[in-house]
Amino acid sequence: MGNVEGVQLTWRNGLDSSEAAEVMGLLDKTAQADGVAPVGEHVILRLKAHRDVIHQIEPVQADVRSEHFVVRDTGGVLIGYAHLDTEHEKATGQLVAELAVHPDHRRRGAGTRLVEALLERAELSLEPAPDLGRLRIWSHGEHPGALRLAERYGFSRPRELWRMGRDLTEPALPVVELPEEVRIRTFRVGRDEAAVVDVNRRAFAWHPEQGGMTEQDLRIKEREEWFDAAGFFLAVDAHDRLLGFHWTKVHPDGMGEVYVVGVDPSAQGGGLGRSLTVSGLRHLRNTGCRRVMLYVEADNAPAIKVYQRLGFEKWDTDVQFGR
Repeated sequence: MGNVEGVQLTWRNGLDSSEAAEVMGLLDKTAQADGVAPVGEHVILRLKAHRDVIHQIEPVQADVRSEHFVVRDTGGVLIGYAHLDTEHEKATGQLVAELAVHPDHRRRGAGTRLVEALLERAELSLEPAPDLGRLRIWSHGEHPGALRLAERYGFSRPRELWRMGRDLTEPALPVVELPEEVRIRTFRVGRDEAAVVDVNRRAFAWHPEQGGMTEQDLRIKEREEWFDAAGFFLAVDAHDRLLGFHWTKVHPDGMGEVYVVGVDPSAQGGGLGRSLTVSGLRHLRNTGCRRVMLYVEADNAPAIKVYQRLGFEKWDTDVQFGR
């Protein structure tokens, strides 16, 4: 792909360890400057899978679910990157992208070139057009630069995620109240994966990302530094049948996260999700976290009300722009 005012963009179906490390460095710089990660966790996990080439036959590891758009300046310095998720392209025709531009190289054409390349890849006109649902681009934190590009190319806003949070010292956390014959225990690595994936699939059948979690996805996350089975709570009945779970996460900066709360549809409506959430919040507080955050769909009014009653407030918004 060509130049725009000295900006050189190339397409990759795989990255070698050196280029993947460059991209990770760019994402880190962008997150530090903006106060929010420019890409979602699944992108980071896929990039990490590219970095270790010692055990790979080929020096470039291609992921059939990912395409990479790399922007460099005339000196070869990496100044922009876009990840295109193609996992659902065959089934639904939809492509989902996330991008980042180096904080020192913004408003010089890199973001424009990335968006145009993504539109070209999706076979969409560069001129504003009605939302066809073909291409979606995330803006984490609703970045002003993303808003300008969305307006310029006629993107709509089909989806929004709220990031909500609260202090873990005040207001006081409620007590955990469980239905009769229900208890909460922690996750057992190597034994509970299948049950969690099964409940997750039913609980999030409506969710475009979470509902597709596989046992392999779960095991990959078990190998992450942040994974802690002691912070993974399972609600089970008298026969140890899984009814719901709350998977917590602690970020490197000490921020706690309500990572995933899932309740089997057959057990919903009795306050089990709230009890699981409170159990996780108490654990995060007891392990030293001072604040906690979560993500929730902006149109999920029932869930938002539950979190508001637990003291959460809206912090910012992730926007998915679509065409």
